[in-house]
Amino acid sequence: MGPYCERESFQVVELPDDLLVNGAASRHSVPVVAIVGRPNVGKSTLANRLAGRREAVVAEMPGVTRDRKTMECEWQGRHFELLDTGGWEAAPEGSLGEQVCRQAELAMSTADLVVLVMDATVGITDEDAQVAERLRRGSRPVLIAANKVDNPNRESDAAEFYSLGVGPVFPVSALHGHGSGDLLDAIVEQLEEEGTLGDIPGDDDIPAIALIGRPNAGKSTLFNALVGEERSIVHETAGTTRDAIDTVVELGDGRRYRFVDTAGMRRRAKISDSIEYYGGLRAQEAMDRADVALLVIDATGGVSQQDQRLAERAVSGGCGIVVVLTKWDLLNDEAKIEAEESVEDRLRFVAFAPLVRVSGLTGRGLSKILDRVDDVLKAYGQRVTTHRLNEVLSRAGERHPAPADNKGKRPRVLYGTQAASRPPTFVIFATKRFDPSYLNYIERRIREELSVGPTPIKIRVKTRADSGR
Repeated sequence: MGPYCERESFQVVELPDDLLVNGAASRHSVPVVAIVGRPNVGKSTLANRLAGRREAVVAEMPGVTRDRKTMECEWQGRHFELLDTGGWEAAPEGSLGEQVCRQAELAMSTADLVVLVMDATVGITDEDAQVAERLRRGSRPVLIAANKVDNPNRESDAAEFYSLGVGPVFPVSALHGHGSGDLLDAIVEQLEEEGTLGDIPGDDDIPAIALIGRPNAGKSTLFNALVGEERSIVHETAGTTRDAIDTVVELGDGRRYRFVDTAGMRRRAKISDSIEYYGGLRAQEAMDRADVALLVIDATGGVSQQDQRLAERAVSGGCGIVVVLTKWDLLNDEAKIEAEESVEDRLRFVAFAPLVRVSGLTGRGLSKILDRVDDVLKAYGQRVTTHRLNEVLSRAGERHPAPADNKGKRPRVLYGTQAASRPPTFVIFATKRFDPSYLNYIERRIREELSVGPTPIKIRVKTRADSGR
C-alpha cells in the first residue's frame, strides 16, 4: 500500500461549540519555530537535521512539502516545535501554489520565531526578496539559514544575505550538518530572549486519532473541520497531501486528541514515485501508533478493496476503528441505503466498528465523531477479571465443544486471562491448538457475554508444547 492524493474543494465549516476554546481550537503553549523560504532551498532537509530524525518527506524536486509539518525538537535540554512549510512563491489566486503560500504565511505570522532558509549557491532571488519583505513587515524575530554551504570555503557566499535586513545569517549545510549546532544555539537563545521557551508538556496520555483512507475520500476536509482551521492543503490537484500532519485539539471540557491527517493510500502497484512511497510509510507509521483510526470512505463510491485492506491493516496493528462515510450530503435516499449495505457487506470483519455519516463541507455529523471515538477509547482500554473470562470460556465450551482433530481428540480450554489492554488481549491456555473457525466462535462469545464494545480484540492460544513441556 502507498499514498496518493487528496482531490477536493475546501469550504470553512462551523464547528460544534465544544471544539472551541475562547473561539479557537486550543494548542499546547510551546514555542514554535517556522522554517520558511522559497521552494527547493532545503527546508525539509534542514528541519530533519535540526530535529535529529527524518520526519519530513524530502526529495530533490521542488514542491514536495505542501502542508505544515510539526516536529518536536530538543536542544541543550530545551524544547520547542519546528514547523516545516511548503515553498513560498507568487502564484495565481485559487491555485494549489497560492494555498501552499497561504499556509507558509500563516506559519510566519503565528510562530514565535522564523528561520528563513536560502540557497547560498544561488544567492538572492526575487522570491527570496519577496519573502524577506513579508517578514520585515511582520513582528516575528527572524534568523537566516544560508543553506548548502557544504564546506567552510563557501561561508563567504552567505554574507550577501545580510543585505536583506531581516536578521542574522548562519551558514549551514542541512545535508551534512555543518553549522546546524550554531543555528540551534541561536534558536534557543532567541526564544529565551523572547520569553517563550519552555518544556513540552507530557502528551503520552493524549489519544492519537489517525485519519486513513483512499485518495479523494475527504480526509483533509474532515481533518480541517475537526481541528478548527485550514491545517491541511485541500485542492483538486492530485498528490496534495504528502505527509502525516499532527494537530492536538483540546475541547472545552479538557479532553485532548492528537489528530493525524495522512496521505491517501493506494495499492503498491500504483505508486508512481519515491515521494509517494515514503509518504505511504509515514501514513502506515501513523496508523501503527494511533489508538483509533478514522477509516474515511467516500459514500458516493462505496467500500472498495483498498478500504478493506486499510481496515485489515488497522485491525492487525491493534488499532480501534470508526468508519466515517463522507460526502453524505451528495446521496439520495436510495444511494444512502446502498452505501450502508456496502459497509455491512464488505467490512463485516470489523462489524464492531461504529459507523458515522458526515459531510465535511456542511458539518453534518461532525459532533458525533468524537462521541464514537470516546466509545472506542473506553472499550480499547478496558480490562475484565480472570474469573469472568473463564466463566465465558467454560460456557462456550459446553455449548459448542471444539472440533476434534484427525485422531479424534478435542482441544480443551484449561483457563484464560487478559494479558493486556489497548486493545484487549486475551491469552487462552489449552491442551491443543484450535481451528481458526473455533477461535472466531470464542471471540464472538467473549464479545457478546463480556460486552467488550467497539474495539478489536486479540486472542492468543498457548499449549504445553509452547512452554517446552
